[in-house]
Amino acid sequence: MEGWKQFELKFSNDSIFNSGGKFIKAISSKFQCPAKNSTTPNSSSSSSSSSSSSMASPSWGLFFILSLSLLLSPANSLPCSSTKFSNNNLYSHCSDLPYLSASLHSTFDSSNSSLSVAFVADHSNAAGWIAWAVNPTSTGMAGSQALVAYLDAGVPVVKTYDVASYGSVKPSELSFEVWDVAGELSGGELIIFAKLKVPVGDTTLNQVWQVGPSVDGTRLGVHEFKPENLKAKGTLSLSGGESTSTASGGGEIDPRMMRKNIHGVLNAVSWGLLFPIGIVIARYLRVFPSADPAWFYLHISCQISAYVIGVAGWGTGMKLGSESEGYQVFDHRNIGIALFSMATLQMFALFLRPKKDHKYRVYWNIYHHSIGYSILILGIINVFKGFHMLSPDHKWKFAYVVSIVVVGAIALILELVTWIVVINRKSINKST
Repeated sequence: MEGWKQFELKFSNDSIFNSGGKFIKAISSKFQCPAKNSTTPNSSSSSSSSSSSSMASPSWGLFFILSLSLLLSPANSLPCSSTKFSNNNLYSHCSDLPYLSASLHSTFDSSNSSLSVAFVADHSNAAGWIAWAVNPTSTGMAGSQALVAYLDAGVPVVKTYDVASYGSVKPSELSFEVWDVAGELSGGELIIFAKLKVPVGDTTLNQVWQVGPSVDGTRLGVHEFKPENLKAKGTLSLSGGESTSTASGGGEIDPRMMRKNIHGVLNAVSWGLLFPIGIVIARYLRVFPSADPAWFYLHISCQISAYVIGVAGWGTGMKLGSESEGYQVFDHRNIGIALFSMATLQMFALFLRPKKDHKYRVYWNIYHHSIGYSILILGIINVFKGFHMLSPDHKWKFAYVVSIVVVGAIALILELVTWIVVINRKSINKST
């Protein structure tokens, strides 16, 4: 039992649990408990039975823990130092990158100023791609020189891409010399091997890494915009192979990401809030004679404000789209164009509005209400599509959901009040 206690102490150490080899080694060395008080032939059968059952319990417990750990411990939980390459390449340093389940192995040769690298990333999506890049001029994606790997008919291939800007991602020779480029698929991980020339005297490199969902020919499918994707960049020390993230802790602000956030805020406020509020005002306040014509001016003010803000948001979206040739978001873009077109028609409807007693007023009402409710539905849908694309902090989506739920609750209450007012008014008219 002393051996079992020693094993329990070792098992409580997280480093043994996280490192598969050491964990199994510890089990092997402590599996047999020392026979401190062995029984003699004259021992009673009850004593022998008790001893046997007491020894069986730890053994079965040990087998259960071992089996459970082997089932639950993912392969990628192992540190990068445990990675073995089939080509037997060895590297001086390795670094577990902080995002996207990736690691980088590197060796810097100062004699010829060259860097040998092996970039390893999870490839659970067989149709996707992985990339590791060096940015000679900045710390972000724009301007980076990338090595991109994906499967072509099941065979790993590596291409070089010049990411000149966010809207220009195409295969091209890199701005620096690169050779011995190869790819490998091993155990659900895709690996990029390469050697590259480093400017003499440089001690660090700006690196960027990324994963994407699909490849169409040489066109790369757009990666997600979750925080871990946006933070996948850092500085690589050539001397120590250490990688430091430049995106953590409120680092530099990506101007393109800022424009996306502005685009999202403008459209959430306009199409997602102001237009629904304007519709609620028009539908429910006009029932009360005392609110006429105040409801009309409130309605017009709200909708015009929503239109102006919405056009600004739509314009930023079109600008972002023109800067991203490979960024295909058909649903979000097409709904945005439809919203802009219908809202513009509504603005013209203001100038074509017949008087209440005009014979064409009923047709104008049908047109105006149909377009208005279409904007209401499509606007809210597109806001949620935008949330899905940007993947902002949960608090922003939660704030919008609370806001729209409050507007909806007010609308339901006013709907009930309106019906009560209308029914009472009809009953009074009948009695008179």
